[in-house]
Amino acid sequence: MDTRPTPSRTDPLEIAQACAETMWAEDRASQGLGMAVERISPGEAILTMTIRAEMTNGHGICHGGFIFTLADSAFAFACNTYDQRTVAQHCAVTFLQPGRRGDTLKAHAVERNRSGRSGIYDVTVRNGKGEIVAEFRGHSRTISGTLLTPKNDNSGQ
Repeated sequence: MDTRPTPSRTDPLEIAQACAETMWAEDRASQGLGMAVERISPGEAILTMTIRAEMTNGHGICHGGFIFTLADSAFAFACNTYDQRTVAQHCAVTFLQPGRRGDTLKAHAVERNRSGRSGIYDVTVRNGKGEIVAEFRGHSRTISGTLLTPKNDNSGQ
């Protein structure tokens, strides 16, 4: 039996939030890293993550992969708010400063353009002081399928 949320098909905010709930239920990586979804709306997402000791490198800072992963997750949640399965096509990140153990980073993803099957999203990652840690730009591509509409298969599963 399909247990995915079934929002009103006319309210974009309800659809966006139901898509985020559906994605979050299966996103073990973001959950394992301690991320939290703070806000979702059509074309927008805010995720947070606190830097833990095991996320720091030999210099005692968090720079690179974990920050990229937070930005990429915010990007994924933002571009999957329309009940269309969407994946990353290209992304680029600029690291401006490292995070430090105990910092709670906030990644704010915003849709800049969405046309046809493609979209462009900007993500700004900030530390608890509001300073920019990284800037990320992602290009998305819509693929076949939806997040919320139950599959119509007769496999008996």
